[in-house]
Amino acid sequence: MYACSYSGTVFGIDGMVVTVETDIANGLPQFDLVGLGGSAVKEARDRVRAALRNAGYDYPMQRITVNLAPADHRKEGSGFDLAIAFGILLASKQITSRPERILILGELALDGTLRPVTGVLPILLEAKRTGFTHVILPVQNAPEARLVDLVVLPASDLTAAVHYWKHDLQPDQTSLNDRMTTTHPPSKNDCETPDFANVYGQQFVKRGLEIAAAGFHNVLLVGPPGSGKTLLATCLPGIMPQMTMDESYEVTKIYSIAGQLTRTSGLIQKRPFRSPHHTITATALIGGGAQIPRPGECSLSHGGILFLDEMPEFSRHVLEVLRQPLEAGIVTIGRAKQVFTFPARFLLIGSCNPCPCGFYGSRDQQACTCTHQQIQKYRSKLSGPLLDRIDLHLEVPRVPVQYLNKRTREESSADILYRVEQARVIQGERYIKRQSTPFNSAMSGSELRKFASLDKESQELLQVAFETLGLSARAYDRIVKVARTIADLEGKVQIESTHVAEAIRYRALDRGISF
Repeated sequence: MYACSYSGTVFGIDGMVVTVETDIANGLPQFDLVGLGGSAVKEARDRVRAALRNAGYDYPMQRITVNLAPADHRKEGSGFDLAIAFGILLASKQITSRPERILILGELALDGTLRPVTGVLPILLEAKRTGFTHVILPVQNAPEARLVDLVVLPASDLTAAVHYWKHDLQPDQTSLNDRMTTTHPPSKNDCETPDFANVYGQQFVKRGLEIAAAGFHNVLLVGPPGSGKTLLATCLPGIMPQMTMDESYEVTKIYSIAGQLTRTSGLIQKRPFRSPHHTITATALIGGGAQIPRPGECSLSHGGILFLDEMPEFSRHVLEVLRQPLEAGIVTIGRAKQVFTFPARFLLIGSCNPCPCGFYGSRDQQACTCTHQQIQKYRSKLSGPLLDRIDLHLEVPRVPVQYLNKRTREESSADILYRVEQARVIQGERYIKRQSTPFNSAMSGSELRKFASLDKESQELLQVAFETLGLSARAYDRIVKVARTIADLEGKVQIESTHVAEAIRYRALDRGISF
């Protein structure tokens, strides 16, 4: 007695359809599960046996063999439970096969109740691509499943799932509006975004953050304690343009794989803002795992912001692993038999003090108490190659008390967002052939020559800066990219010398100021 059902799993960032083959033969009662499954998959035999009995179905006291194909790919997770149960029911003739291509997902409790699984969106996207029309899965995963054009059949337990199979496969009558449920990824900063209108003074820093949002440029904030670095960083999401549909699907896939979508989550439309603690490991930051890697904070920040508060407090090894994602926008993790690639195109915001005590080079009366060795050790956490990949180095001085007393009206985030969106429209038209990264910071060498050509005066100014500051070729290109963004904010077709001069001002660490 042979039967076949279909389930799915996640392999890297993509879904994979898995064929669950079940064979029941005469012999001593035995349950063999093959197909290179992980520990959670192997434990399915005990969950399935108890769930079938407690749900009122017969469990064959024969030799049962279940194969998960393709057998040469490792499979993790508990989402195969329901498909294995259906395979046993089909092979033992308790239910009959159907002509429709039906995907089955879900973890079984011992009483037959269905529990949600992770990675539903990428699995269903792959299922849709390969011709499946229906999916039976836990009720908790239904909002996520409705993002894909399949007939969604949500079930609370094994009995409800079998009822769908035995009777007509009726689609769930949820309104199409549920497909576009607006939500945002869970994070420690899961609250209303602060407004720049509540930040007094700091006009230079606000201007730099506006440029960063417009061109997707990385930023480092340098200043003494209490100068507002963290507040300014948390205001940045308020001036970031809304994600496109493709970006929303990609971010939602990542959060689905990471298991960070809530029960009511639909399509993520708010850009992620991640702020990991400085004790984070390199694996947690870029992703990884023993067998099949999972996305880390870099990928969870894809399309949004990764905020590293007090960067020198992070391990130097942890900071150095940021080099690849900052340069290429992806994270590549190699294993013995497979190489996994995760998207990681994020805007990095770092903050740091000029020294351990925070008052080195301070213009107020507070004196620095750090020794030269302490300052050098503190600064060495941020290597030259890492700083080279950060476009804007912004000094954040303490706000004079008169600004706090006056409480003058400051420009709101909505006003800044309007200018940012106008600049993004210009960039979208310019880079229409690469819709995935339509911003200036992703310009290639050929695009720099085509879209960011400099007049003679700008070339001379940049040459003086290159020789005086000892800039690298990478820093040179990044200054030109920032100048291109400044020109876009002003609606200028040609980069002018004033734009280049302003871009040079944002290389504070190259100029040796305060750090």
